[in-house]
Amino acid sequence: MTVGEKGTLFVGTRDGNGSVYAVVDADRDGKADAVHVVASGLQMPNGVAVKDGALYVAEVSRILRFDGIEERLADPPRPAVVTDSYPKDTHHGWKFIAFGPDGWLYVPVGAPCNVCERDDPRYASITRIRPDGSGMEVFARGVRNTVGFDWHPETKELWFTDNGRDALGDDLPPDELNRAPAAGLHFGFPYCHGGDVPDPELGARRPCSEFVPPERKLGPHVASLGMRFYRGTAFPEEYRGQVFLAEHGSWNRSRKIGYRVSLVRLSGGRAVSYEPFVEGWLKGEEAWGRPVDVQELPDGSLLVSDDRAGLVYRIAWRG
Repeated sequence: MTVGEKGTLFVGTRDGNGSVYAVVDADRDGKADAVHVVASGLQMPNGVAVKDGALYVAEVSRILRFDGIEERLADPPRPAVVTDSYPKDTHHGWKFIAFGPDGWLYVPVGAPCNVCERDDPRYASITRIRPDGSGMEVFARGVRNTVGFDWHPETKELWFTDNGRDALGDDLPPDELNRAPAAGLHFGFPYCHGGDVPDPELGARRPCSEFVPPERKLGPHVASLGMRFYRGTAFPEEYRGQVFLAEHGSWNRSRKIGYRVSLVRLSGGRAVSYEPFVEGWLKGEEAWGRPVDVQELPDGSLLVSDDRAGLVYRIAWRG
């Protein structure tokens, strides 16, 4: 999810008919008044970002741009192709995208596997490109599959979630919240997981000591996806500058875990605690909803998308 300059909420999708939606709250009462289909028939158009009045949409191998989108919600323009040079693998091929403080568009490329090595350096990385699609470079390596990142409001450092590998049992490895204070860092995949778990297949090739450990270990297999630093003032001051993250929930664990929105508290620019913020989607072993992304609105309320229930929730603080 992302918010346009005039307050339109744009929502991408991974499944279904490949649609991107524009949600309008015309009277600003916290509920949608209209939903427009910006595009359909796209390949996993999960990622959306806005810059200079244009909506950028990430498919598996392409980045599209819809110019002047908020002026044409009822009659969207044909998109321009910013780039079509990303890998075509659909395994971990859906993308979260966002513009950084440097003006570049950050685009992750997930590993096309559970665990593997690939010669193409773009796999298991976070790349970045200029808004016109030029200058592609790898910003961070060893990132198995991130579907959410944001920049610290003060330090401007990139923080991102990462989903750990499968088939190591219920409790290994942890998912990760990582911090990248500079370009060129390696976060371990596929050789090391969670900072201190050597991969049983590939770990002998490079030790965990070579890599940047997580800023915070998250629950094993919680499927941590979207994350945001809270910048608003509608919530109490203790939440300002803290991290909200969506945990989609485990799919192959003997007892389910995740299915919630969690809060990572920071002090001095470092993560110091990790706790549930909103729960209720998991009842026993039955999950009726799965959080995907979190997005702050201009009024300081927090949106949470749910791809199982097909809903977007708004969380507002009542003092």
